[in-house]
Amino acid sequence: MKTSSRILVLSAVAIASLALSVRGQAVDPSALVDPRQHEERTSFQTSAHWDPGLQIPADVVMCYGVGNDLPERIAQWKSRGYIPQLMTGVSWGQYQDYLYGRFDGQNHVDEAQTDRNGKVISHGGDVYYMCPGPNYGKYLAQNVIKAIDAGAEAIHLEEPEFWARAGYGEGFKRAWRAHYKEEWIPPHASPDAQYRASKLKYVLYRDALKQIFDAVKEHNAKTGKNVKCYVPTHSLVNYAQWRIVSPESSLLQVGADGFIAQVWTGTARTHNVYRGVEAERTFQTAFLEYGSMTAATRGSGGKLWFLHDPIEDNPEYTWDNYKINWECTVVASLFWPETSRYEVAPWPDRVFHGKYPRPERGRRLRDLLKTQPAPQPIPASYATELLTVMNALNDMEQSDLAWESGTRGVGLVMSDTMMFQREGPNQSDQHLGSFFGLALPMVERGMPVEPVQLENLKTTKDLDRYKVLLMTYEGMKPMSPDADKVLADWVKAGGALVFVDDDRDPYNAVKAWWNAPGGPGFTTPRQSLFEALGVGRDAKPGAHKVDKGTLIWDAASPAALTYKTDGAVQIRKLIEQACQAAGVSYGETDHMVLRRGPYVIAAGLEADRPGQSHTLKGQFVDLFDAGLKVVDTVPLAPTTRALLIDLDRAAKAPRVLAAACRVTSETPTPEGGLKFVARGPKDTTAAIRVALAKRPAKVTIDGQPADAESQTWDDASHTLLLRFANGADGRQVAID
Repeated sequence: MKTSSRILVLSAVAIASLALSVRGQAVDPSALVDPRQHEERTSFQTSAHWDPGLQIPADVVMCYGVGNDLPERIAQWKSRGYIPQLMTGVSWGQYQDYLYGRFDGQNHVDEAQTDRNGKVISHGGDVYYMCPGPNYGKYLAQNVIKAIDAGAEAIHLEEPEFWARAGYGEGFKRAWRAHYKEEWIPPHASPDAQYRASKLKYVLYRDALKQIFDAVKEHNAKTGKNVKCYVPTHSLVNYAQWRIVSPESSLLQVGADGFIAQVWTGTARTHNVYRGVEAERTFQTAFLEYGSMTAATRGSGGKLWFLHDPIEDNPEYTWDNYKINWECTVVASLFWPETSRYEVAPWPDRVFHGKYPRPERGRRLRDLLKTQPAPQPIPASYATELLTVMNALNDMEQSDLAWESGTRGVGLVMSDTMMFQREGPNQSDQHLGSFFGLALPMVERGMPVEPVQLENLKTTKDLDRYKVLLMTYEGMKPMSPDADKVLADWVKAGGALVFVDDDRDPYNAVKAWWNAPGGPGFTTPRQSLFEALGVGRDAKPGAHKVDKGTLIWDAASPAALTYKTDGAVQIRKLIEQACQAAGVSYGETDHMVLRRGPYVIAAGLEADRPGQSHTLKGQFVDLFDAGLKVVDTVPLAPTTRALLIDLDRAAKAPRVLAAACRVTSETPTPEGGLKFVARGPKDTTAAIRVALAKRPAKVTIDGQPADAESQTWDDASHTLLLRFANGADGRQVAID
């Protein structure tokens, strides 16, 4: 549907279905429509029906699940001004019709993912993680088509996941025999068996999703619609950490239109090791997770949304803990300006209607109840902060970018096969040190290293943005030799490649293209790359000139370096050497700062000299403060995460700078005032900071004079702070 017609439809639906009356003064429904809504910049997922407490500032609602009430939910949310879409699980769901043969007359219970001990892997009861058989994609496709006919304008196929510990069920054994034309081998029998099992898991979900993509395209052709298919998925980094196999980047090759990068506190707080210390590093891990999803879509034309979750699946944390970690993920995501689309919350009903901490049942419940406070609803200040940031995310499409950081333009090569070595025997490092051992030394010193998807390297143009690359085959392997020539040509043209690998990974011996009978006869895939570079398979560690470029090989284990206090120093020395060879200025900082138009994204990092943190100076509105405080200095300590508006770079007054609600119909008045409509969830507070040329003479809300307590003028910044109760039907604000 074209943009203009979609907006007209939304307006018509709103006018027909909303009987709006706010404190005696009706709001024109057309005033609630954001003309940029068709860009689908922000979204959220929920299985709930609409209620006034969930009127959050986003463009799209993804109605979760294909139950009988789906048409009703779609109609409700659409009538409240949202673009309705469908999200449904791929690897699990309420799919008993398929399980018990009501779909095709065949019982499919034996397609449940099963571990080595014969235990079925369940999401609860008979909601099993599935090993997709030949008809599984067809079954999901019929549900998707029903959702489209019910009004869903896009489809999100969530989390195609196959546990690495699975691979022992009868369904998987059948798939093995069909795919490999041989009898099934227990995955734990050898590294080769484990690797081949993971490859098959990858293919099974890729093919199942292709069935759905193809069905939707066929339905589009019949109906004249243009429904897109997206895949909400954890990052490659997290799936490797959590020992899950998923088709990841390959989905774009079989019809996916893009991804939602499901990165949140629950994934990003997963421990890793740096300088010998195991710890949560939520910001740093989230930064790399969002970066890996950016790499998966870079150059493909596929759309990408970044997820944030104001809480997480574990209900046992405090609101303060959720808030701190949510801020880490928001800031981490905003350092990737290639994307300006965001899923602002999964399950907003559990955020705005839930109570935490909520201990799990059993003995742990009794123990925690002795030490933890009683569960509480979301603090008013956190709700306001969330709404402020959600609304600001609608405005992140900014072309004016400016970095303040350490060395940029360094890439870190990664492959989907990072997921293939995560179970025994001889699985890769528990904490994924082969990846974090190369990445964290850069991020911790302010260098925004960029993941590079190995499978996406088709020509040297795919590497134009880099002068230096880091790489290892420890913990991952190339699926084909295709990238060897691309990497070699890039180095020969002047690039510097740092290769860190001790050749001791047991998975070098899996049956693959590099050691296949009658093939090139390499014992490791590194030898194939080095042959393409022209240094030979038997090259010695050290620096090698390759035409105009440089290869630097350090025969060390990246994972082993993470457990050494000086391991990060060793990696940074290699990067500095590569930068010098490539003619790139090398620099370390204790912070990263990115300016996106008027927005300032900032993070403090590891300090070389503690106590001397970098400080931002100017005049800023703090979006992580419920009062939208105006500040002139922001010290960037190692744990500081900041999202600010730089008043010197903001649009001129009069205008709304920041708001804990959705602001529409913003109209300056001839006298220098401003009128607008504010809309947000019931039982939350709208904090709105407005830039004005001078102190206003009068402020009205829904035609009534605003209380003195609800407005605060800041003479230094020439801004007005308004605070009043949000309304799900919209509230009219006039500043004279």
